[in-house]
Amino acid sequence: MNVCIVGLGLLGGSFSLALKKEHEDISIKGVDINEDNSNKALELGIADEIVSFEDGVSSSDLIVLATPGNVLIKQIIQALDIMRSDAILTDLGSTKETLAKAVENHPRRSRYVAAHPMAGTENSGPEAAFASLMHHKTMIICDRGKSDPDAVEKLEELLKSFQMKIAHMNSKEHDRHIAFVSHLSHITSFVLGATVLDKEKDERSIFAMAGSGFSSTVRLAKSSPDMWAPIFSQNKENVLTALDAYINKLQYFKEIITNDDEKASYELMHHANEIRRVLRGISKHESD
Repeated sequence: MNVCIVGLGLLGGSFSLALKKEHEDISIKGVDINEDNSNKALELGIADEIVSFEDGVSSSDLIVLATPGNVLIKQIIQALDIMRSDAILTDLGSTKETLAKAVENHPRRSRYVAAHPMAGTENSGPEAAFASLMHHKTMIICDRGKSDPDAVEKLEELLKSFQMKIAHMNSKEHDRHIAFVSHLSHITSFVLGATVLDKEKDERSIFAMAGSGFSSTVRLAKSSPDMWAPIFSQNKENVLTALDAYINKLQYFKEIITNDDEKASYELMHHANEIRRVLRGISKHESD
């Protein structure tokens, strides 16, 4: 099976390594506009060869687009235009409704399967990729009914071969939920990092005082702006809704502290502690 992976960073590279680990008969054609990434992908065994976008897409059975959202929306149309009629196109993008609208009238729309892996780290580039990144994680398949059944089935078989779990939802619902559980947490981390850097000019003091709580909260601030700036733009409406809710809660907490209302402070934090039960339940469900 010939697979073309466009974008040889964390997600594209990890997807490739997982495929190669589980399937000896898969050949990976890599595409990346960054020459250093291309060379590193060859060195790390992420790609078997580096080809042009046109050559890779037109000659592959499966095309996986793992590029930033502003690039992705153009590449999906380009790929559908030149891929074989029986090939399968998928992507690993974090937003889906914009992409769904872009391809809805394309004559080959049914060969596209919209996918989003709920997996990642704050690191980027081919060096950050590893084969087990997506193991036991969830892949969300969006708008399944708009894709050919055989395309969905073949992709899901590959995903399950490296122990991914499959969930289905429509692209609009996906983007609404992901704004709260992913995009908002990244914004929080970026803003916290920027706030501390702006207020604490002595970086030595920051590093000396930063404990595990600060490090874990600000970890996502190390994520790539090239990837996240387009995500926030494409999911603007849902991100703003999530931000409004978050800002309102922050403002309420500020008022509690201003008023020395320790009882209300306790109640808010006690309510937030419920997230442990929810996450524990999700973890147990995923391990069953």
